[in-house]
Amino acid sequence: MRFFSITILFIFCFSMQAVMAQDSLHVRTSSQDTSIVAKKDSTSPASKKSDSTQKKKAFDPTRATIYSAVFPGLGQIYNKKYWKVPIVWFAVGFPTYTYFDNKKWYNKTRYALAVLANGSYNNKDSISKVDPKLLPFIFNQDSSINSYGITGLQKYRNYFRSNEDYSVLFFLLFYALNIVDATVDAHLKLFDVSRDLSIRIAPCSSNISGVSLVFDIHRPQFKVFNTSY
Repeated sequence: MRFFSITILFIFCFSMQAVMAQDSLHVRTSSQDTSIVAKKDSTSPASKKSDSTQKKKAFDPTRATIYSAVFPGLGQIYNKKYWKVPIVWFAVGFPTYTYFDNKKWYNKTRYALAVLANGSYNNKDSISKVDPKLLPFIFNQDSSINSYGITGLQKYRNYFRSNEDYSVLFFLLFYALNIVDATVDAHLKLFDVSRDLSIRIAPCSSNISGVSLVFDIHRPQFKVFNTSY
């Protein structure tokens, strides 16, 4: 009886030792698998991150700002937004054209006003320099002096002068928007908007009773499952 009890105890200890050895083997295997997966996980995103970093370095917001400040549209070309270049050129070029056009007519109107106010309309050289479109403000159809010409020329002169000011204002506004647009586009290229991004909704526990949702935006990662069970 005693021998039988010792034999059972010996068999039990031997089986327990075998089970523990098997468990240790599973633990080592799972740890090795975990290290391998972690190594793959750490290597793959790192390489992707380095590649994305190299791509991001190709777009410098400071350079885009300087290029747009030097010449409108260069910042958009630097950001490879070529479809914006004609829009920028039109937005900046149209106020430039209206400025010089209004300045030209302002000078013509001012000269015609000076000729009429100083009585130089009898001088052929002076009257020949007046634009033909402004002659009705000086002479009537019967070649008499227009008594309302001075008032009309003053209104036109002030009109062209105000248009000059508006042209400068719009030019500066669109020039600044051109710089802001190029800078913002260059900054947006630094954000990761690839399809690797994911959204995970998980419950959040707190001391206050209730239900809450947590949005976790991250790159997908490999999960390690323990196969020892």
